[in-house]
Amino acid sequence: MTISNESRGRIKKVFEPIALGMGRLGLTPDGLTLIGFGITVVGATLLAAQLWLVGGIVVFIGGVFDMFDGTLARATGKVSPLGAFMDSVFDRWGEAIVYLGIAWGAVQAATSAIAIGGTAGGADTVAVLATAALGAAFMVSYTRAKSEGLGFTAGTGMAAIGVMPREIRLVVLSLGLIVAGLLGMSPDQIAPCGNLLCVDAPFKSGIGVLELALAIIAIGSIITVIQRILHVRSQAKSAATTTTHQEGARRTT
Repeated sequence: MTISNESRGRIKKVFEPIALGMGRLGLTPDGLTLIGFGITVVGATLLAAQLWLVGGIVVFIGGVFDMFDGTLARATGKVSPLGAFMDSVFDRWGEAIVYLGIAWGAVQAATSAIAIGGTAGGADTVAVLATAALGAAFMVSYTRAKSEGLGFTAGTGMAAIGVMPREIRLVVLSLGLIVAGLLGMSPDQIAPCGNLLCVDAPFKSGIGVLELALAIIAIGSIITVIQRILHVRSQAKSAATTTTHQEGARRTT
């Protein structure tokens, strides 16, 4: 499973009227980049405060803004290397802050639960998985940036390689956060059971959903990194073979 460049193009076409409307309001592509980043930071702050449902919705909205800046730039002829650089940098920055917000919120949830005599209830595992997902997601972006910097799969070609590009990560993470928030992940849901404190079913379910979402992102991102490494390796071999053939041809002329 992946998103082809053709599918990306069709999706961006859907957002084009909205992006142009924002442009008519005086917003620039770089301005939309900064607005999207700001919304993402707000979402991450909500997650750190353990407001999982609202935070998940806000994070998704911030991620969707990534569709608007590039679409507006292309529609208005304002595409530039600086704009592409700004977009990529703030995308990565925002993604990092979101995972840190999740980890912080999970640690606070575990700490609060233990403080009242309960158990972490899996919240500590969420923090670990958020860190793993962050590292794996960054490797996905790094393999693309490094390969393009070395001349492999220029343009948007590498974006279509792998099962876990940014768009998929955003959807999986947002769904995980929203469903977990609906099921409940608050330490307030820890209730006494006899002489001991236990975690009720909704809390466990919410934790489990978020653990699953983060695990899917981490594993899928690792698979994507491997897919991109193999893709670059194949391109390098093809380039080497072509060079060898050209040199052989020159010797025979």
